Amino acid sequence: MDWFVVAFLKASLTWLTCGVTLGVAIAAHPAWTAYYPAHTHMNLLGFVAMMIYGIAYHVIPRFVGRPLYSRRLAAYQWWASNAGLALLVVGFVLRPGGHPGATPVLVSGGVLAAFGAYGFAFNIWRTIAQAPLRRSSPRTVKLPIATDL
Repeated sequence: MDWFVVAFLKASLTWLTCGVTLGVAIAAHPAWTAYYPAHTHMNLLGFVAMMIYGIAYHVIPRFVGRPLYSRRLAAYQWWASNAGLALLVVGFVLRPGGHPGATPVLVSGGVLAAFGAYGFAFNIWRTIAQAPLRRSSPRTVKLPIATDL
């Protein structure tokens, strides 16, 4: 597997662990419900989206029989998606306390996470839309019949 596929899958599992841990903490301390947006984003953008990114980058090129349009874009997307989500989580943690930097941190994280999602959509779109690979000759498979055995 490509390194970025493994990186997306590992990031997904890391975000799942963080999201579940925060969810348990919120359940144990009801006053922490202010951190629910951080919990939600860890689970949805962290676990679900990163898992989709990793699996799609591994599977889609094989489904369509073409190489991934841009491995470099996938690498940039990994960094943008994870940095953006980390900033979103920090911003959501700072916001309930009225910290003046919460909104700029949230906006920065949202923009990075959005660029990651847009990069993914573009990369997969271009992978699917590439011209089909040409084969020099069609492959034929001869299946054995009962008389050949």
